[in-house]
Amino acid sequence: MPPRTKAYLNSLSIPSPALLSALKKDPRFTNPPNLSSLSYQDLRAHRAAILREKWPLRYLPGPIPEVLERDLRIPVRNGAEITIRIYTPVNTKPGGEDESRPLIVMFHEGGWGMGDLSDEEVNCRLFSRDLGAVCVNVEYRLAPEYPFPTWIEDAWDALVWCAEHTLELGVELEKGFVVGGGSAGGNIAAVLAVRARDRGVGWKLSGQYLCVPAITCFLPPSHIPSKYRNEYLSHPLVTPSSDPILKLIPHLGPLFTPLTLFFRALLYPLPLSLLVPIYRRLGFHAPISSPLFVPFLNHSTEQGFKGLPPAYFQVCGLDPLRDEGLIYERILREESGVETRLDVYPGVGHYFWTNFPEMEGSRAFVEDSVRGVGWLLGRK
Repeated sequence: MPPRTKAYLNSLSIPSPALLSALKKDPRFTNPPNLSSLSYQDLRAHRAAILREKWPLRYLPGPIPEVLERDLRIPVRNGAEITIRIYTPVNTKPGGEDESRPLIVMFHEGGWGMGDLSDEEVNCRLFSRDLGAVCVNVEYRLAPEYPFPTWIEDAWDALVWCAEHTLELGVELEKGFVVGGGSAGGNIAAVLAVRARDRGVGWKLSGQYLCVPAITCFLPPSHIPSKYRNEYLSHPLVTPSSDPILKLIPHLGPLFTPLTLFFRALLYPLPLSLLVPIYRRLGFHAPISSPLFVPFLNHSTEQGFKGLPPAYFQVCGLDPLRDEGLIYERILREESGVETRLDVYPGVGHYFWTNFPEMEGSRAFVEDSVRGVGWLLGRK
């Protein structure tokens, strides 16, 4: 496949009429209130309240009778515990015996510092009902209260716990063992896929679901291979963000070019070790130099991404994370021999389907998620 062209990538970032219509109906996205005085915890509550308002409009507004849900506390390192929510299909074999099922472990979005189990509950219910899988929704501990690498170690410990408790969960890993998530959760899934390959743990993942994932975590273009830099246009230092959700560096009119030229001249020559404190000042909760935070850094290792399980991607056209997802998909497929499936959604932004569940295309996105994860499980 030839490189994706600038014209194609730019065409993805033209806002769709459906998105523009949805934005007119909710001025909080076009004229957001000033939240600068709020604490991080208050910002977290504010975000949760906005999403909670949307729950009645979601693909599944609440629990469904076809899926049993239960919460469980499980141990993680250093004597701590976290909560997981287990989703199990209620139907049984004709003889009445429970059927062993594939396992899907999901991690929520929220920039590693926000979000909770509610962010992935629609997916988990659908994967359980429609794909017959047991889903485990993981509530990893959040930054800044629990600094890096807490969240990724929580995620790994939860994944290992699931692999070691198959009888309790009613699953057979040979029928499918998928790790997945969106945004920060997609980042976690990508990191765990590499770690599971490298650790020699005695079990193998069969798929990774990477929904609008953070893969380079906005590494400067100078830190990705030169052959991909022309496809790295959605980076906020290259193109001003028009995403109504993930706002980063917005349109600054005539100031955008001189300001970004200044930051490019400042950041591009710096080694990763010197970028770490700068990115922390910009609000990043983890060192940009760690492959446990930036899965793309594994590209420079001897094994790279070879031997990873098949990957299903969903990527949104206005999303500043768009091109790191597209580049990663290309590297997996072309350089690493990893089977991939990709769905791209032109003209819509990061997590549009949860922020605008009433919008045309949101239901189709959710249905694509089910089909894509079904593909990871070998379903036609």
